[in-house]
Amino acid sequence: MSNPKVAYFFDPEVGNFHYGPGHPMKPHRLTLTHSLVLHYGLYKKMNVYKPYRASAHDMCRFHSDDYIDFLQRVTPQNVQAFTKSLSVFNVGDDCPVFDGLFDFCSMYTGASLEGAVKLNNNDCDIAINWSGGLHHAKKFEASGFCYVNDIVIGILELLKYHPRVLYVDIDIHHGDGVQEAFYLTDRVMTVSFHKYGNYFFPGTGDMFEIGTESGRCYSVNVPLKEGIDDQTYMGIFKPIINSVMEFYRPTAIVLQCGADSLGCDRLGCFNLSIKGHGECVKFIKNLGLPTLVLGGGGYTVRNVARCWTYETAQLLDEDISNELPYSEYLEFFAPDFTLHPDLNTTKQENLNTKQYLDSIRIAINENLKNIAHAPSVQMKDVPPDLLNLDSLEEPDPDINNHTNNRPEPNNEYFDGDQDNDKENEGFLDV
Repeated sequence: MSNPKVAYFFDPEVGNFHYGPGHPMKPHRLTLTHSLVLHYGLYKKMNVYKPYRASAHDMCRFHSDDYIDFLQRVTPQNVQAFTKSLSVFNVGDDCPVFDGLFDFCSMYTGASLEGAVKLNNNDCDIAINWSGGLHHAKKFEASGFCYVNDIVIGILELLKYHPRVLYVDIDIHHGDGVQEAFYLTDRVMTVSFHKYGNYFFPGTGDMFEIGTESGRCYSVNVPLKEGIDDQTYMGIFKPIINSVMEFYRPTAIVLQCGADSLGCDRLGCFNLSIKGHGECVKFIKNLGLPTLVLGGGGYTVRNVARCWTYETAQLLDEDISNELPYSEYLEFFAPDFTLHPDLNTTKQENLNTKQYLDSIRIAINENLKNIAHAPSVQMKDVPPDLLNLDSLEEPDPDINNHTNNRPEPNNEYFDGDQDNDKENEGFLDV
């Protein structure tokens, strides 16, 4: 896809939230990323939007009413009154209660939702929401620093127009929440490349988790060992994605770009460079399908910002300098002040042998052959869009005030009459 039309979503408040002292998830990485995007001048090449904020009703398209009601009501000040609910909804240590928790969820979820709507309306070819991609959240509970699964909610919106959506996840952790949501359906194929074994979180993502019922063979897992480098990763990523495209023939893609698969990540154990990680993004972009691009994990903040800025440039077909532009956050990138530092300093041994990866690739291809043909879906009536974007003005690509002059959606709510998701032990039947 040459010269794609790109929509980029950023709420200036989303980086101001704090999970708590010592917690590895730092929303400030989103502010750093946006600062680099601005100072490299990338905003001039795309439409920049302050996104819609998702309502509790929007979130309940996937999550249970009582869980979202809890997220709306709990605060650090009243948390003692919710002792029982904390354990029921898995909120506590990894997923703490912090000031503005529901607002944070509303911001990152609304951006993914609006990105899906713009893709459905052909208002863009690629929609970017670096604040999204929280793939561990489950229907009834929080998990792995994730509270609301914006990915599932975005995919549900895409499914109004697209018979088949492909989900690709390059976070070092298995995309368990998204896989679980669509485990019973052929409408969504989930493909996750992740570290597996030695009790690595979340402990799921074995190669033999392939889906069930109508979703049998529509979950694809690539369990990797520590130390994988760019060359080895590309050697498994590209063939598997090519096979998936051949057998599944999706009409839209959602790409989760967790940056904890980079070398030197605080919680990771892979050895990908920023260019190697970005090569995956470029490969997906070049498939030429409507694509929703999301963030995810990433716990060495300066490298997350570098990675997602570089990938924004890749999605725009722009070459940017290795020398970082001056910005108010430049000191975060000391001592080298470059876009592509050496991330292979830990010397983690690559345990992914050719024999091991070949066995995974062969097994996945055998499973894909069980898909007789790409599933088809008959739609008599397309459900109404969640947002009415007709009244939005096109943004000025040369705006100077990058946060205040962006168009705002008029926040019309989807009325829910078409919401026919069925509950099946936490799975979605679509």
